[in-house]
Amino acid sequence: MSAATSRPAFPFAALIGQAPLQQALLLAAIDPGLGGVLVSGPRGTAKSTAARALAELLPQGQLVTLPLGASEDRLIGTLDIEAVLRDGEVRFSPGLLAKAHRGVLYVDEVNLLPDALVDALLDAAASGVNTIERDGVSHSHDASFVLIGTMNPEEGELRPQLIDRFGLMVELQNCFDPDVRQAIVKARLAFDVDPQGFRAAYASQQNDYVQRIGAARMALSRLSFDDTVHAHVSARCIEAAVDGLRADLVMLRAARALAALEQAAAVSVEHVERVAEAVLVHRRHQRDTNRSGGAQERGAGDSPSSASSEGREQTASGAVQGDWGYLPPEPAATTPVKGVKGVIALNVKKR
Repeated sequence: MSAATSRPAFPFAALIGQAPLQQALLLAAIDPGLGGVLVSGPRGTAKSTAARALAELLPQGQLVTLPLGASEDRLIGTLDIEAVLRDGEVRFSPGLLAKAHRGVLYVDEVNLLPDALVDALLDAAASGVNTIERDGVSHSHDASFVLIGTMNPEEGELRPQLIDRFGLMVELQNCFDPDVRQAIVKARLAFDVDPQGFRAAYASQQNDYVQRIGAARMALSRLSFDDTVHAHVSARCIEAAVDGLRADLVMLRAARALAALEQAAAVSVEHVERVAEAVLVHRRHQRDTNRSGGAQERGAGDSPSSASSEGREQTASGAVQGDWGYLPPEPAATTPVKGVKGVIALNVKKR
């Protein structure tokens, strides 16, 4: 499926209340090697509208959609092995990755795709090349595209190994601001009534985006990172306890793309901060600093019971949380018991 011909696309410049998503999409358009954008959110949050709007800003205005149920051959293409054996030449039938070259490949409900297809998508998005191998015969072609994957978290999550390979991620939420909701609805109604007239009102802003993306792509190679930027990126990734070094690389490239978009002379720490959340939101791990710290502070003479009590957390109400079903001992009144040889006092503890 190519760029929408049956109906015009809603202008990218007219999107309302989607600033983080717009920034992430622009960065991926400037540097497709970032690995694409994963957009997570409930139904009706303009995920597909934003994808179609971005495609218009790219050189060929191409939007290719990968449908659910598509085969691997339809995605990556096929090789005619019989032609190789008979004629000694490779005959390649292009797939959707070839058609998406220099455009946008849009994958709705990417979390419902087979892992093999997601792997192939992400490999091509990061490398800009698609390689097909069949029975010892291989063929490669350029496949530089902006990958946009969308998902509704209520329908299941991507495996951590796959979600980490998306360069950027944006989490959309339902809007409960009445002014913003009304502005969105009014814009959509105006577009539906008169699409061409609505688009004409944003033509200048749309052209500005096209020019800025083109200029930013050319400026990428001229921007470098100083030690201060490198140190800040490392600190942010260590703080987020990310796995591996992919987050560091993506954060640097995203900051560079943002600097290029704004025609800055150099990549700054401010650029890093403005892209950090989109890089870390799907890679961040929580550190259990309290528990690890407590384990280091206990001495060799501490008893197991005292160590166990240190690991429990006390709530604001005074209740102690620890082992399931655990209740702390409470002192009770001393009860005299008469025996043969006198009175024995028992200190009874309730549990």
